[in-house]
Amino acid sequence: MTEPSTQQPRRSPLPPTATDTDSGGRSTVPLDSTAQLLTRVTAQLATQLSFVSRNGTRRPMHRTRPSDTPRLPAAPRPSPAEAAPPTLLVVAHGSRDPQALRTVLALLDRVRDLRPGLDVRLGHIELNQPLLPDTLDGLRGADAVLVPLLLGRGHHVKHDLPAAAAAAPSVRTRIAAPLGPHPLLVEALYGRLVEAGWDPADEGGRRAAVVLAAAGSRDPDSAQDTRRTARMLAERLGGVPVVPAYASAATPTVPAALRALAARGRHRTFVASYFTAPGRFASAAASAAPRAAAVPLGAHPAMARLLLHRYDQALSATAPSEMVSLLASA
Repeated sequence: MTEPSTQQPRRSPLPPTATDTDSGGRSTVPLDSTAQLLTRVTAQLATQLSFVSRNGTRRPMHRTRPSDTPRLPAAPRPSPAEAAPPTLLVVAHGSRDPQALRTVLALLDRVRDLRPGLDVRLGHIELNQPLLPDTLDGLRGADAVLVPLLLGRGHHVKHDLPAAAAAAPSVRTRIAAPLGPHPLLVEALYGRLVEAGWDPADEGGRRAAVVLAAAGSRDPDSAQDTRRTARMLAERLGGVPVVPAYASAATPTVPAALRALAARGRHRTFVASYFTAPGRFASAAASAAPRAAAVPLGAHPAMARLLLHRYDQALSATAPSEMVSLLASA
């Protein structure tokens, strides 16, 4: 009789795929196929390697697997509202009077005080530095709103500003409406008259009158804007007559307007200076005043508020047709 073999069966290096065994402890489930074994080996190796750092050291067991590590939220992108607003580029005419530039710079400081963080710059049409093309050249790739420091529609607003913007294609520009007519201008005019000695008791009086001295223009729209401001100022003064007069290019002149008022018995007359800054025309109008002349509008607080109003108004008018409407009806 042949002795039963005492050699133990060779065991698989990996356990069977099931745990069911017979009474002798032997598996009743066949072993995995070669492909299945390789898959399981690969999975186990990947699990073990997940605990090993790149430098070969073993990671602490309490750490989570990379796939389980929570992701940090991405940094929020700045919204359009948080982006830097366009530059407010104030466009002044320019003057040889040294007081003009100082006055305009003081006005810009008031604007900056009202809106901290807003980039406010200056450009002149002529006579003073910086000239408008130079300021635009320093804004390449930026957005800017050109706000004319001019009181009505005329050649500078209709032609010079659009031409300067077209000559600077690297700057995305919008052109705001001129400052006048507007109630804030009337507020500034009234304030300057009071500083010059205007007595509210004169309002409605038969001897009081005001000449609104403006630069003058051949453009009929400019004259229309000045007449409208004169009517608004007359209402502010309680019905006192306000006569528009001009330093050049239009009639009547300031002396002629004063003579006409005197002929009507209006001897208590004041000259309201409808100029944004000191200059030759403002000085000539003041010298003609028989009593007192108000100083130019300059850095009056209402002027700073009006510049920002025109800036905001231009930003809200997104369509080109709206911009044309602003320039035509301001």
